[in-house]
Amino acid sequence: MNWFIKLLSSTIGRKLLMALTGLFLILFLVVHLIGNLQLLKNDDGESFNVYAQFMTSNPLIMTISYVNYACILLHILWALLLTIGNKNARGGQGYAVIKNSSPWTSRNMGILGTFILIFLVIHLRGFWYEMHWGGIPTANYDGVEVKNLYATVNEAYSNVWYVAVYVFSMLMLAFHLWHGFASAFQTLGLNHLKYNSLIANVGRAFAIIIPALFALIPIWMFLD
Repeated sequence: MNWFIKLLSSTIGRKLLMALTGLFLILFLVVHLIGNLQLLKNDDGESFNVYAQFMTSNPLIMTISYVNYACILLHILWALLLTIGNKNARGGQGYAVIKNSSPWTSRNMGILGTFILIFLVIHLRGFWYEMHWGGIPTANYDGVEVKNLYATVNEAYSNVWYVAVYVFSMLMLAFHLWHGFASAFQTLGLNHLKYNSLIANVGRAFAIIIPALFALIPIWMFLD
């Protein structure tokens, strides 16, 4: 157990935890996107409301959700610890040559992550909190009454400022994923000359397609 604590307190251990939590959050993004795409169905929100009810009442899904929240917190915490540790190791100063030669996304992961964190707070307050403790109206489908979260989402996406913030945040997420996807595989030692280019290309495609589809939803609903 002592070796495990030492590993997590080391720079290598923190990078490993960052990579593992990052990959878990990448999988979560895919699942979350599939659910959110139900918003685009032309059924007055029935598909999305049924999906939201299932996600907030199924014990297994709820457990996975708590794991996801823990991963988000750990990802943020370890990112801060790594940033502080790297800065202290350089005496509070960076190396100009290294900074200039490294990708922009790599040098600004902390800034990108901060924007994403601010968005998450706004997003969770507007939807997750309201779903659990807000006064959301209900809808009835085949005799089953569920919370009409679609109405709350539709109202939020009718606000041009909220849509703008959402789209900007997805742009920040895209930049974050552009570096983070391949970096996670490299940290875990899952890189090889034979398939490094494949990982990089898949990561870039993921960084473009997933945030773009997320951004499409509020834009579509705003224009509809």
